[in-house]
Amino acid sequence: MPSTPAPSGPQAVLLDRTFDRTLHAWVQRFSHPHWHGRHVEGWLFEGRAQRQEAERQLAQAGVHARLHSAYKPLLHHFLEDVDTARLATARIRYPRAQAGPAHRFLLEAYPLAALPLAEPPRFEPREDAQPHYDVELLWRDGQRTQQRVFAPNRMHADVLGAATLSPTGWLRAGTRAGAADLLDTPVHTDAEQAFEHALQAVLGHPWPAQEPYFERLQIQVDLPGFEHHLTWAGESVSLPEAVHEDLYFSLLEWFQRHSGRLPGDRRLQPGQIVPDVRGGAGAPRVRVALQRFDAASQDAQAAPAWHAATDGQPLDTLDTAPPPARIHRHLQDGGGEPFSAGTRQGRTVWGRYHRGTQAPVFLSAGQHANETSGVVGALRAAQALLTRPGTHLALIALENPDGYALHRELCAVHPGHMHHAARYTALGDDVEYRDAPPFFEREARQAALALSGAHLHVNLHGYPAHEWTRPLSGYVPRGFEQWMLPKGFFLILRHHAGWERPARALLEAVCAALRQVPGLAEYNARQRALYERHAGPLPFEVIDGIACMQSENRHDAPVTLITEFPDETVHGEAFRFAHTVQMHTALAAYEAWQRISPAWPRS
Repeated sequence: MPSTPAPSGPQAVLLDRTFDRTLHAWVQRFSHPHWHGRHVEGWLFEGRAQRQEAERQLAQAGVHARLHSAYKPLLHHFLEDVDTARLATARIRYPRAQAGPAHRFLLEAYPLAALPLAEPPRFEPREDAQPHYDVELLWRDGQRTQQRVFAPNRMHADVLGAATLSPTGWLRAGTRAGAADLLDTPVHTDAEQAFEHALQAVLGHPWPAQEPYFERLQIQVDLPGFEHHLTWAGESVSLPEAVHEDLYFSLLEWFQRHSGRLPGDRRLQPGQIVPDVRGGAGAPRVRVALQRFDAASQDAQAAPAWHAATDGQPLDTLDTAPPPARIHRHLQDGGGEPFSAGTRQGRTVWGRYHRGTQAPVFLSAGQHANETSGVVGALRAAQALLTRPGTHLALIALENPDGYALHRELCAVHPGHMHHAARYTALGDDVEYRDAPPFFEREARQAALALSGAHLHVNLHGYPAHEWTRPLSGYVPRGFEQWMLPKGFFLILRHHAGWERPARALLEAVCAALRQVPGLAEYNARQRALYERHAGPLPFEVIDGIACMQSENRHDAPVTLITEFPDETVHGEAFRFAHTVQMHTALAAYEAWQRISPAWPRS
């Protein structure tokens, strides 16, 4: 059906459109008697079960069909077409990408290096850009098999007009197996059409010049997709999640340009961009609408609860992020002087200041609300510190409650997705970088630093626990390339000019203390090994098994220690391990600062 943009307004519908499902169209097309006895091979964005059912239907029509995944085709080739139980190892030669990182096709093969084989697969680059992998399989009986795995891609302009190489659909048909003498052409699939129409509905709207441009921009996508967990790699592959990420960051980039800001400017305040991508068996549909926060809140309240009740559980046993009321209650139970700030949606950032005789430290979490292990880690660290005499601490356990509410809303449908749409505030910016009124959440951080006089800020963060992709905009997440694959727990140290020596002493002391955390060294070694097989050498310094980054800046406290645990999407035992590491890091930093700070003259 045609798109019908509505007039601008608080509940304006910018687009509501359905699309023909590519898989169904192919079954209908090739079921015609004209194709009887022919061989058809296709690539599209559908799951294995759906593709196999289409192959069965075409077989009944006398057509020899083989349908592949256009998303991560090499991985799906090994999952679907290779008997890995009989495989000893594999040698894979990948092409040089025409746009983006030259090793993009190696990144796209992730996490094949983790296949449980006698020897890990070996990856070698080719100098040409032909979109296929050359695969040599060495079987346990000594035999070798040569294969070629097609990886269909297209060159196109992305939302910023940059030349981009992205996975696409493809069709081949021939009079015999493996031939393409009748058909060999790219196909603009339903997934690609839905994505592009959603973007164009936003790009073509007459947005005002002044930020924010809306309260909530809601993008509902019903898309036949797939997701499955790879137990042998601890990884997940999800097309709906990947499309969510691609829509969110594509629109964030475009609004940065619309505002006249530089790419990556975290001060941009467009409003809340919310892609909600769900799998379905029907026709793909996209609905883009402007929504008021009160309407969005009502929708969220109607969604099923995704989290288990946690009120009776000790903090150290929590296996998922706690509700805001419990976070607030822990802050109250700990005593101290309360301070707070409001948010754009009317929530409250709660903080507590515990005056003591020791060197003050500011501890915070939840700046990026989809990074939830730090919230529990901060509460656990504070709980331990406040049993000690002299503790001097300012605490904000949840710095972005509006984003946290959105995260819980999105997790009601997809608890295992990373949900970067919930990363920033309801204004759409990163609260740390907010430099003009209304300051809202930023006021709580300023109050914590002013009340305590802390020269150290321990800021607990996380990042994706599984691969992060933008499949329809070049595959690799632009501006976040170093974050797209998990590489273990690591630390970021920032310091003002003149504070390098105490900052470095802190970093080294914390890394030394973390050697005592059970399981952390093995966890980091395992993740880093897989990362380096697909992305190359880790671009960070490693201290006592902890990857570290250090830089000078002028933000907030003179010294800021930022944790980065791959916690987005994790639950259960993995979540408990994550917040345990966060807690130990906060405690180690506090204790080390008590030794370092008195020896350093106050500025």
